[in-house]
Amino acid sequence: TIRKDIIQLLMLKGEHAMLSNLLDQARADKPLWLPELREAFLEDPTARPLMLRLTLHDGTRRDFPCAIPVWKTEDEKNFAAEFFYACVYNILAVYSGRELRLYFDTADEELCALYNSLDSAFQSHEAKRRGYGKVISIAGRIAASYGGEAFRFVPDDLSACVPLAEPKAETAATPLDEKLRSVGRKVSGLALCGIDVGGTDIKLAVSDGERLVRTKEYDWNPAAYQTAEEIIEPILWLTRLMRISLHGATEHGVSIGVEQAIDAAFKKDAPLEQIRQTVEAAEAVYGADRLLLNGVGLSFPDIVIGDRILGGETPKTDGMRRNTALDYEREFKKLSGLKDALQGLCKPGGRVRITNDGNMAAFTAAMELAHSGDAAALKDGVIAHSLGTDLGTGWLTAEGTIPALPLELYDLVLDLGSYPSRAYPPADLRSTRNENSGLPGARRYMGQAAAYRLAQKRSPALLDGFMTRDGDRLTIAMEPQDLRKPCLEHLMYCAEEGDDAARDIFRDIGENLSVVTWEMDYLLHPAARTRFLFGRFIKRPKVFRLLDEGFRRGSEGVQLIPSDENLANTPLMRALAQSPDATVAQFGQAVGAVYFALT
Repeated sequence: TIRKDIIQLLMLKGEHAMLSNLLDQARADKPLWLPELREAFLEDPTARPLMLRLTLHDGTRRDFPCAIPVWKTEDEKNFAAEFFYACVYNILAVYSGRELRLYFDTADEELCALYNSLDSAFQSHEAKRRGYGKVISIAGRIAASYGGEAFRFVPDDLSACVPLAEPKAETAATPLDEKLRSVGRKVSGLALCGIDVGGTDIKLAVSDGERLVRTKEYDWNPAAYQTAEEIIEPILWLTRLMRISLHGATEHGVSIGVEQAIDAAFKKDAPLEQIRQTVEAAEAVYGADRLLLNGVGLSFPDIVIGDRILGGETPKTDGMRRNTALDYEREFKKLSGLKDALQGLCKPGGRVRITNDGNMAAFTAAMELAHSGDAAALKDGVIAHSLGTDLGTGWLTAEGTIPALPLELYDLVLDLGSYPSRAYPPADLRSTRNENSGLPGARRYMGQAAAYRLAQKRSPALLDGFMTRDGDRLTIAMEPQDLRKPCLEHLMYCAEEGDDAARDIFRDIGENLSVVTWEMDYLLHPAARTRFLFGRFIKRPKVFRLLDEGFRRGSEGVQLIPSDENLANTPLMRALAQSPDATVAQFGQAVGAVYFALT
């Protein structure tokens, strides 16, 4: 476990001394990892026991043991409160739910006061929420989709806490590898489109049976869009572009100019207006009714349950949240209509399946493993991360199901220290605080925002030509050109070329990912001990090796596996691996989404 020796040293300095020493570490800009603190407090004989019992939206219950340290000063009290809020927040970020019952010594006035602060800290009764309150907003949207009641906190005495019965282990009637190979056989004779929606780009793949016809990448910035239509429309126009590419050669002497226009629209820098004009012209020539798809699979970077986008607290919808001219809740609900809109581009009976980007990564890895002949690799299910703009996390169980959970690991609170870095505003690249929540969350420790922050901290010269100053705030330039992706590419290139500071950036990100693994073990207890990585961070083998080196510094018994050409076993993924214009690391989830359409 990471730095466990340091925590033990702090505990040896005398009763009640631990919090004081931890605060010294935090003021020195040192990280204090939440899972490390939780373990230390659980081992501290002076800490006060606490059991957190969550009731999920489906009625399932989960227990999470915790302990609150004894404090002496106001600063120590505030630190203990922040630890408490972070534990509650992370549980709800992963599971959501309809009730959190807290068992503690109700005769302890300090603990009662801490409990009574929850509704205020999480803004339970407010219409607009921030910070910790984002998980309450998500719980409300999910509850509405279930027809359930608003989320609530409930106090109870520790003496009334009866241990939950151990859940019964499920045994799948059909092994997971057989289920997934069956999905692979269904593509024969079908026209399918897979879409991987990200924070800075959309990647698409279209297939005709077992033939991968074409891939497409389109850059965008959804965080700046102020309406749901601005998010939905590019996805629909790009899907229509993919399906016209299936038509093949023109018939009856149709002008070759249409085919040339289609090729031009597939260029990476083709603007949306050019794509729209090309699609309209091609559909007029070919007849839109002849271009219908058999199915669409879509990966979307938000909470998705039952093919419906239900989260609404990610950076991707930040522009909508800031638009005071509209009702955000009403506007966000329009995204739930994306499935119906895509259904309109399919033949009657065509399937449209939508899931979270992390879950798509897990499904994609499982599909390829199932076609590798290594059934043993699937016996515990699959956990995968997509590492690019943010950290996506997905889980496919050994039974072949995607749990109906938010799994918002990218927003978990991990570091309760690093006070100087936390003092910067969230929009500053030096800050450890997530822009969407304002909390010191995981996206500032993994993903491209982490790479920028660590570069500025280790060697600011690495950001020359990319970093700009807005008053006292440092950011990566987005005007007149969006330099976020080029900056990340530059940092990865520098790491490949042996720049020590750049190499350390990716080692640090790998080590930070091991902290997520540690927290995930506490919250979810997954049996799978491998983590498959997708996304831009692993498309360069040398960069992946640095991530892996850092990950192994902080995690024992868990293995990172890059989702690259070595994981290409289905016919469509093998075709992608052989493509001169695309890589598995970039487009693997889009190809996985093709298969996901048939689940």
